[in-house]
Amino acid sequence: MNAIDRLLGIMKTLRDPLAGCPWDREQTFASIAPYTLEETYEVLDAISREDFDDLQGELGDLLFQVVFYAQMAQEEGRFDFNAVCQTISDKLERRHPHIFGDAQVRDSKEVLANWEAIKTQERAGKAQHSALDDIPRALPALMRAHKIQKRCSNVGFDWHTLGPVLDKVYEEIDEVMHEAKQAVIDQQKLEEEIGDLLFATVNLSRHLGSKAETALQKANDKFERRFRQVEEIIVAQGLPMQEATLEQMEAAWQQVKAKE
Repeated sequence: MNAIDRLLGIMKTLRDPLAGCPWDREQTFASIAPYTLEETYEVLDAISREDFDDLQGELGDLLFQVVFYAQMAQEEGRFDFNAVCQTISDKLERRHPHIFGDAQVRDSKEVLANWEAIKTQERAGKAQHSALDDIPRALPALMRAHKIQKRCSNVGFDWHTLGPVLDKVYEEIDEVMHEAKQAVIDQQKLEEEIGDLLFATVNLSRHLGSKAETALQKANDKFERRFRQVEEIIVAQGLPMQEATLEQMEAAWQQVKAKE
């Protein structure tokens, strides 16, 4: 028995109505979805740490999510694991005509252009006529903003120079501050303007060749690393963080930055 068949067999046993695991039998597509997201992030975390031993296990956990969905779908007569494999294989061959067909490409840029053209044809075949139709709403907001902007750019709705992109960021900052300075702040309107500012910042990041989601993750990691060192410095001074003044913490912060 190969490894995939063994895994599929385990999943089938876990879902068995009589002999299966009570927890596994109770699960639905909706109840499993949060675990899928969690396992995805654990894969990404292992990659970011370059912990390949851990990555092997995390990829297994993620694969188990796919097997779980496939088993539930098979029970409902919708599809099975083999159909999932067949579907992705068909898609990969269809979207790589330069490998599995007669198309010719010169570089990865042309590969991506062909990929987007094929995806556009696929959306039309599904009666999805908007360039934005199949962008998942469940994506992290920064990632979704990047995808929306990229799709719009693919159909020509985009600035071609950096100046207007940067001007839009400054414009959105002004609009945020205008709302923030009102005598009575309309929180809904302020939130809308902050959202516009974030969207414009994602656009700036995209035009500069960076993904905002990745950039912010790195900024989070940097801040966390520095703040943990600030905590160590303050504790070394004999102070609990709660009793340290902002000036003391800022001095420690600058000390950490200077060491980097």
